[in-house]
Amino acid sequence: MKVVLDTNVYISAILFGGNCEEILRLAALGSFELVISKNIIIELKTILKGKFKWSKKQISETITYIKNIATVVNPDISLSIISNDPSDNKILECAVTVKAGCIVTGDKNHLLPLKEYKGIKIMTPSEFLRL
Repeated sequence: MKVVLDTNVYISAILFGGNCEEILRLAALGSFELVISKNIIIELKTILKGKFKWSKKQISETITYIKNIATVVNPDISLSIISNDPSDNKILECAVTVKAGCIVTGDKNHLLPLKEYKGIKIMTPSEFLRL
């Protein structure tokens, strides 16, 4: 199954551990195919640098690790499903492009309320781990 993680899941995994870290560990073990887009990587870099003041070296090492366990895609579609937070559309674009089985997110305001988009389940990290 192809799985797309929201940027907030990567941030939680990297900084706080718990369920999100377990999801990355399972991806590294090959339990599912982790897919990330170039736009999600850019957002992740921006947040780590701006909000968390990470060094270029820390960011580079983290992105290299993610690229080693994930398939990187460059979606050729542009969606405008989430108007309240247009940056969340990149998660949907990535998932639709690869026909993902699910999106894992902690976004209770925009993505989780959708529950599903074009047959792609949208769930929390704990719901995903229960699968």
